[in-house]
Amino acid sequence: MKMKKHAAGVLIGAALSTLSYQSYADVILHAFNWTYDDVAAKAQEIADLGYTKVLVSPAYKSTGDQWWARYQPQDYRVIDNPLGDTADFQSMVNALTAKGVETYADIVFNHMANEAWKRSDLNYPGSEVLQQYSSNQGYYNGITLFGDVSSGLFGGGDFHGTYDQGGPKCISNYSDVGDVQYNRLCGAAPDPGLPDLDPNNWVVAQQKAYLQALKDMGVTGFRVDAAKHMTNYHINAVFDSNIKNGVHVFGEIITTGGAGSSEYDNFLAPYLSATGHSAYDFPLFAQIRSAFSFGGSMNALVDPGAYGQALSGDKAITFSITHDIPLNDGFRYQLLDPTDEHLANAYVLGRDGGVPLLYSDNNESGDNRWVDLYKRDDIKGMVKFHNGVQGSGMQVVSHNDCVIFFKRDHQGVVGINKCADGQDIWVDTSTDNLWWYRNYRDTLSNDVQYITTQWHKFYVPGRSARMWLME
Repeated sequence: MKMKKHAAGVLIGAALSTLSYQSYADVILHAFNWTYDDVAAKAQEIADLGYTKVLVSPAYKSTGDQWWARYQPQDYRVIDNPLGDTADFQSMVNALTAKGVETYADIVFNHMANEAWKRSDLNYPGSEVLQQYSSNQGYYNGITLFGDVSSGLFGGGDFHGTYDQGGPKCISNYSDVGDVQYNRLCGAAPDPGLPDLDPNNWVVAQQKAYLQALKDMGVTGFRVDAAKHMTNYHINAVFDSNIKNGVHVFGEIITTGGAGSSEYDNFLAPYLSATGHSAYDFPLFAQIRSAFSFGGSMNALVDPGAYGQALSGDKAITFSITHDIPLNDGFRYQLLDPTDEHLANAYVLGRDGGVPLLYSDNNESGDNRWVDLYKRDDIKGMVKFHNGVQGSGMQVVSHNDCVIFFKRDHQGVVGINKCADGQDIWVDTSTDNLWWYRNYRDTLSNDVQYITTQWHKFYVPGRSARMWLME
């Protein structure tokens, strides 16, 4: 075996770009709207595929079969919804833990369920649900996480915009921080929207009790839904140092870009600095969409973080799609072409920095694109590559409008070509520290590159990605 020295690499006039941040990423499977029993049954398969964390849909009392009903909490004190109950949730956590996989919970603390269609009060969970608890007291006492379910959880005084303050208001200006964080998320008029919680002492105490109960069950991560709509005061009051100890917290703040965009400057940047949490890397996603757009350039993906167009690697949750994009008409314009999404996944799972999240649903959107994505052949290969180069640095070797070509120290090589014509990339293996007399096998196509000379030619077919992992 011929060993090579570490060195900065260049290729045919293209400057090397070395990204400085360190990666401690582990792939999260977003098991969107999966039942807890289904997740538990697939625990071994999930572990074998290389996932180390599973994000599940919101777990509390909620009703309605639609996916969005899971995002309308009625009561935190019990887990009881169409995905399962407290016992099912605990069994799922245990099954995943036994296979070395962590459970992440999706947290909805901005609002409670919109039930204006059937009642005018803001008492939660409401008389109908309390009657349900009372009529099956033994069962509900057995699945109670905390508190006393013989009485209510919240009342009118626990919400913003109560009628003595002029009544609730819907958000009208999504650029106004106060409007976004104190008023209601509403559909088309006359929808009164989702009752917006006030972070008073009682609300904060109940939300912390819920998080602690989930931690006690073995949950090790929290996704903060609609974090853009909560004040950082509220978030920090709930996610105090005790709650955050030993868990990974990341927020959902949708932006159309990075530094310089109003959404980033008004919402995402303050959230990151005030909370210390991680967040979805929507700035990077905007760069990915730009790079793969007609007339866009792959040069945009060389080092977007240097220009504030990607979050720092230790704070980023990276992705090519989130559940909001296909499931909400207002975001569907952000859907990538299926081939571009495949290439974007290769970039997200091939690069250094951030925790990749892969979305796999039950065709809630009707597109039939993400059903069983978690075990699709290309995704399996990408996760294998990601795990195989974990902890290795990233050096961009070559890039142009069509192609980005980078390596992960000597452990792996990634080539992504968005254009129709294939491209050759010549690499100085001595300078770029690729090892000789070892197979570099593509985890996507099984193409093998066996290096025996200083200059080695890699070929990336048109509209394709290659992820060569050293064997």
